[in-house]
Amino acid sequence: MRQSAVDRRDAPRVVVEDYLAHLAVERGVAANTLAAYGRDLRRYLQHLGSVDRLGDVSEAQVAGFLAALREGDADHPPLSASSAARAVVAVRGLHRFAARDGLVAADVARAVRPPAPPRRLPKAISVDDVERLLEAAGFDGTPLALRDRALLEVLYGTGARISEAVGLDVDDLHDRDAVVLRGKGGKERVVPVGSYARKAVDDYLVRARPALAAGGRGTPRLFLNARGGALSRQSAWTILRVAAERAGLTTEISPHTLRHSYATHLLDGGADVRVVQELLGHASVSTTQVYTLVTVDRLREVYVTAHPRAR
Repeated sequence: MRQSAVDRRDAPRVVVEDYLAHLAVERGVAANTLAAYGRDLRRYLQHLGSVDRLGDVSEAQVAGFLAALREGDADHPPLSASSAARAVVAVRGLHRFAARDGLVAADVARAVRPPAPPRRLPKAISVDDVERLLEAAGFDGTPLALRDRALLEVLYGTGARISEAVGLDVDDLHDRDAVVLRGKGGKERVVPVGSYARKAVDDYLVRARPALAAGGRGTPRLFLNARGGALSRQSAWTILRVAAERAGLTTEISPHTLRHSYATHLLDGGADVRVVQELLGHASVSTTQVYTLVTVDRLREVYVTAHPRAR
């Protein structure tokens, strides 16, 4: 007796069910991600319509699904690039799964690329706002305030990632003129430290760290918590947030904000993008070049407001 299309192992609906079960059981995909994939793949099944076998689907049909996601229809509004990309990733995973299990002869979705989301410009704050933030961190001169000021001065003065800053040891200070930062993949780089950050760190080492270290067990970490242990990333984030609130900053501030501001202010001051790349520890200059978009926008803003024939 001929097996019906709905019962076939290569029927699109059956493959989708098997694929989702594979993601849940064998890959341990999170419930929210699994639910999103399920919605995307059900929409894909609607797009395929009456196709009986997944092996009958063509690359053009997969590409057409991507176009339908971006254009929308009577039942669905157009999706953003990021949402459409997630749906295409789900579909590509489905076809790859089917090809690996021998349910289809070829992976027709392999060449269909998810749309690239627009590059988000890094958020930077002005030099004035940075100064207000730093002043707010060390407002009362207590050991914890001196630590907070030193931490934020190092973040802004070196462009360090938050993990790099809290991972600093006292011995990573090179005569207070530079620090050794350990970045992604264990790569080290030596970054200069300006006079403001150097003074803040000196004040902290002399007037605050000994008192904090007395309650701990002798960790070599530069930045300590109130119990004398190593400061965590979460605590450093809280220090920044509290200082931003105390400074009255209305923009959203994160540890990466100071890193972005560091890079943007360097480029605004005329630094070469490849020098900034080395200072930030970026593997590729293309990553650093995102910051040049910020400076170009700033130049355009100044031009429009200052030139008599710009508008």
